[in-house]
Amino acid sequence: MVVSAMGDTTDELLDLAQQVSPLPPGRELDMLLTAGERISMALLAMAIANLGHEARSFTGSQAGVITDSTHGKARIIDVTPGRITEAIENGQIAIVAGFQGVSQDKKDITTLGRGGSDTTAVALAAALQADVCEIYTDVDGIFTADPRIVPAARQIPHISYEEMLEMAACGAKVLHLRCGVRAQVRAADPRQEFVQPAGGHVGRRRAARVGRRGEAHHQ
Repeated sequence: MVVSAMGDTTDELLDLAQQVSPLPPGRELDMLLTAGERISMALLAMAIANLGHEARSFTGSQAGVITDSTHGKARIIDVTPGRITEAIENGQIAIVAGFQGVSQDKKDITTLGRGGSDTTAVALAAALQADVCEIYTDVDGIFTADPRIVPAARQIPHISYEEMLEMAACGAKVLHLRCGVRAQVRAADPRQEFVQPAGGHVGRRRAARVGRRGEAHHQ
């Protein structure tokens, strides 16, 4: 399980940095911004433990997310999820802080930029050879525009991989360009999943299958 920062935590941390320095060093800014995800992973692990299950939280570096040295917009080079695999084999729920990794050469903490948690989730799923990666979001599927900004935005029932990547490259936020489309995009509130109309499907048109609310199936 990969988590992101809660609410406006990242923006609040950016504001704190600006109060201290108009041009904070990239290394130190990354150290600061990754605190949001670390708070989320620890609190979630505590909540799960309170329900009687065993959970272990991991930072990006502990999860084996190896990146280049570009602070603020690092790219993942490799994922070595040995500790995650061990936790899963021991029956523990592994919770990973998204949006972050560790640079291969300097071993500094890095951040992945916008959509970093989605990118982390897909990269980990690939490294773990998972059958599917589910990404929970706060919209009902794939739309022609952000429905929170454009009320008249239309939901797209089916879209090809290439079209989804083009939309992501043009700024669509439901999936980040670096994530590819190897994921199912689900509604953030699973209690509403069967109430809403069918969501968007990302895949090959000859294998079209419309999923439930907010799902994007890889086929």
